[in-house]
Amino acid sequence: MEKKVNADYINELAEEMSKNSMISYDELPQYDLFLSQVIDYLNDKFTDDKYTNNIVQNYIKSEVITKPEDGKKRGYTKIHLVQLVLLSYMRPILTTEEIKKVFSLAFNEINDRTDDIISWETAYKVFAETQEESLEKFLATSMETEEKLDEVVKTLKLDSDDEDQIRTFLLVLSLIAQASVIKKLVQKIVKEYHKKDEK
Repeated sequence: MEKKVNADYINELAEEMSKNSMISYDELPQYDLFLSQVIDYLNDKFTDDKYTNNIVQNYIKSEVITKPEDGKKRGYTKIHLVQLVLLSYMRPILTTEEIKKVFSLAFNEINDRTDDIISWETAYKVFAETQEESLEKFLATSMETEEKLDEVVKTLKLDSDDEDQIRTFLLVLSLIAQASVIKKLVQKIVKEYHKKDEK
């Protein structure tokens, strides 16, 4: 039987995603890794992203993430994983150049730990807490959204066969609208801040 797309279903999906997505800082490997181990770890945790050696190396060359530690076979530290996990959440929203600018707000020169304003651990933990709080707020407002969409569907006077399909369509549009607004807001904030810096 097909699941009805409603607030309960959305809440169920969101809760499942929250359990499977954010990795706590303490769960990240404590030991240094080879690049192949980093790739395996990321692809295991982020199944929708397909990380390759080239992708990670391009982020290093572009100075989006830190270079591996010189002279070490296992040159990828917990900081690299933090950077790559945060980057995984940013990739669907921001360009590589925008991600680089976001990181530079807190870490200035990516390959110089002495000019960091905060630690990568702090940034990661704040992100994890914020993501959890955002999910809770989303779950709280999903019932409200469902009620609003039900009202819209009623005014359309559709056949009962079409109601679920149109409700699902409108729900998807609503989520896209929210995501679009947030994406544009993030891009504008980053752009405006760096424009101020250029003056």
